[in-house]
Amino acid sequence: MQLTDDEIRQVMPHLQRFALWLTRNPHSAEDLVQSCLMKALTRSPNSDGERSLRAWLFAILYRQFIDGERRKRRYMKILAFFTGEEATGASTESLAMADDTLAVFATLPTDYRAILLLVSIEGLSYKEVAQTLDIPTGTVMSRLSRARKLLHEKLDGTAAPLPLRRLK
Repeated sequence: MQLTDDEIRQVMPHLQRFALWLTRNPHSAEDLVQSCLMKALTRSPNSDGERSLRAWLFAILYRQFIDGERRKRRYMKILAFFTGEEATGASTESLAMADDTLAVFATLPTDYRAILLLVSIEGLSYKEVAQTLDIPTGTVMSRLSRARKLLHEKLDGTAAPLPLRRLK
């Protein structure tokens, strides 16, 4: 099963919106959507029927974003090593945002933003989000709860810094 032009046109605004919120840069978002579609066109979606086309494309886009961030961090470390300077990335947080709520939303961690966008904006089910991000459904629900709580606290001005977690 190959993607049709109509399917691409239908899902394109959703992919662009998700990519823009992940990258916070219109040009990077366009590049991300383009690489996502290129990858999708060279592969076929799962034929198991459980996973929707949108969820499949969101999964590709999210993984492309994560891979790009990892590459960027490695490149900055190598550059810092050879130049002897400390690596400082361009601050995407400095982008001007008119609406305070959107500005606060942009400060949430990437995992929280992704889940909030997929559930609240794109309307995916918890199961589809879990498949998209390749995490358990329970993790989707707990991260969504924490994301909503943190967003609420930041909007009220009562947010404490995120605790550091130990990863095994």
